[in-house]
Amino acid sequence: MKIRSPWLMRGAASLAGSAMFVAPLLVLLALWAIVVPLFEVNPRVFPSVGAVSGAALDAIRDGTLIAHVGASLLRVGLGTLIGVVTAVPLGIAMGVSPTVAAFLTPLFRFFSVLAGIAWIPIATLWFGYGFGAIVFVIFNAVFFVVTYNTLLGVQTIPHTLRNAAASLGAGRWAMLTEVLLPGALPNIVTGIRTGLGFAWRGLIAAEMIATNVGLGYMLFVARDFYRTEVIVFGMIVIGVLWLLIDRLVLVRIERATIERWGMVRRA
Repeated sequence: MKIRSPWLMRGAASLAGSAMFVAPLLVLLALWAIVVPLFEVNPRVFPSVGAVSGAALDAIRDGTLIAHVGASLLRVGLGTLIGVVTAVPLGIAMGVSPTVAAFLTPLFRFFSVLAGIAWIPIATLWFGYGFGAIVFVIFNAVFFVVTYNTLLGVQTIPHTLRNAAASLGAGRWAMLTEVLLPGALPNIVTGIRTGLGFAWRGLIAAEMIATNVGLGYMLFVARDFYRTEVIVFGMIVIGVLWLLIDRLVLVRIERATIERWGMVRRA
């Protein structure tokens, strides 16, 4: 009878999951390497794998890649942090007070459609071209989504649970930290994940217009010089960064909250 270590089984499952995740990307890379030279595609239309690899090495050597990635991550991180810190308390307040929720919910539904890219023109008028305008666009993309999801999370908490906590002597702080916030946390995490996706797209669009450094700016400048290899490399960097953020940060936060509170079970 063989005894298998739970740690080894989890490691094998994780390795298998990673392999399944990477496999489609490798297939796409193989098709790219075959199709472009086979059909002799014009480099101005779409570059070869070698040309993109060369652009990647150049960007790493001269330090421009680090500068662009660093600027983009700083903006999206700060904008998301401000959005979450301001959205969660407001969402909880709306969930606790039906009057506040009834008054603000139509406004949030309205602005949630406009959140992100639609604010770029007016953001540049308010903050000028640069850091402030881009952070505001990211904040806007995150704030409304997280607030609305927090509201939904609080509303899903049974009133019997709140009443039971109150009857046991829970004050406002205990009610907030031990009932409302934990109960709404799965929805909050979902809102952060959704909002960050909108924020990432808004970041790239804003950087094409409102700054002189960042991944979006890198794509915009490369287009002016018909450097499709730089454009494709920038697109790959954007996609890889989002995958890393999603897999290494968001998925782990989701597991620590949603799975902990019994919403789903770990496979």
